[in-house]
Amino acid sequence: MWRDLLPVGRDARTGGYRRFAWNAADLECRAWFREQAEARGLRYETDRNGNQWAVHGDLAAGDAVVTGSHLDSVPDGGAYDGPLGVISSFAAYDGLLARGADFHRPFAIVNFGDEEGARFGVACVGSRLAAGVLSPEQARELRDADGVRLPDAMAAAGYDPERIGADPELLGRIGAFVELHVEQGRHLVDVDSAVGVASAIWPHGRWRFDFHGEANHAGTTRLVDRRDPMLTYATTVLAARKKARLAGAVATFGKVAVEPNGTNAIASLVRGWLDSRAPEEEVLDQVVTEIERAARERAERDGTSVDVTRESYTPVVEFAGGLRDRIADRLGGAPVLPTGAGHDAGILSATLPTAMVFVRNPTGVSHSPAESAETADCLAGVDALTDVLADLLSDKEATA
Repeated sequence: MWRDLLPVGRDARTGGYRRFAWNAADLECRAWFREQAEARGLRYETDRNGNQWAVHGDLAAGDAVVTGSHLDSVPDGGAYDGPLGVISSFAAYDGLLARGADFHRPFAIVNFGDEEGARFGVACVGSRLAAGVLSPEQARELRDADGVRLPDAMAAAGYDPERIGADPELLGRIGAFVELHVEQGRHLVDVDSAVGVASAIWPHGRWRFDFHGEANHAGTTRLVDRRDPMLTYATTVLAARKKARLAGAVATFGKVAVEPNGTNAIASLVRGWLDSRAPEEEVLDQVVTEIERAARERAERDGTSVDVTRESYTPVVEFAGGLRDRIADRLGGAPVLPTGAGHDAGILSATLPTAMVFVRNPTGVSHSPAESAETADCLAGVDALTDVLADLLSDKEATA
């Protein structure tokens, strides 16, 4: 499975992946998912938001055990973030059958759509829509860099965008969701463990900063006469680093768009996207407020202006204690660790019991072609996921 999926959406020049929601590479990944489901005799379905399901048993019976992740990527992302969880889920299902595991509860594997938000700017669109965190009206207004609306992209891929929206009936049939994911950090390296269990996800969000100035000639406009938003933006980037460091948080301006974007022209608009995360919501709010204040103070000096729009926000996620502790015990006291990365499991945690299993990342690098995991650790992850699923499926009682 790994070899089959590896070349899909990979850029020959960078070695990274460009599997963006509803583009050709994403559709090829989705076709792969369906093939894997049907090859195993699993019932293949797509829900109203385009998320893919491979089902054993009858979900309508309720209290289902579900696992899976996502197949899309960030721009030039790595091979493991998302796909490792989906591939491991199919491998774990194979392992369950080989063990003769008891399926006392329905079981499903899911591929959530547009988890990374690389194309339309909002992360976890598929799970946010299903959970009612993102409204259909908000989703229909999302556009990519070329101005293509999310509903139009879905329709072009053969999905009906008129159906998108909250799906409490589907989510109400799930008793537990367990997502396996490559660790996006080095904690498991430091404690010398192939797998770990997530305790919580830091609160995080995305903010768009629009820095407005005045376009002018780069060669003839005196420095004192300039209203250069690039200068305001650059100073804000530095301020974000300082404010985050002092607060024990993280803040990153990782995406920028410039108009008119000419080498010999002073910009009229610089649009930068801030990603910020912190251990506590109060700290995150404080950091973003201070970054915005620094931007406005600098704008006054530069003769520019700043508009700030919050595009997404996810509060702190404490994974279900009973499920989390049960999994850690099942895995022989696997280390329990927090993460600063958002996941579909985090979005769903307010609606149903969710948990995450992490696989060791030897470098800690993620969202990069350098992202990696050792084969032995990946196989350990499959074994761990199989053990966890077998335990949950054999339980005739609802997950606490």
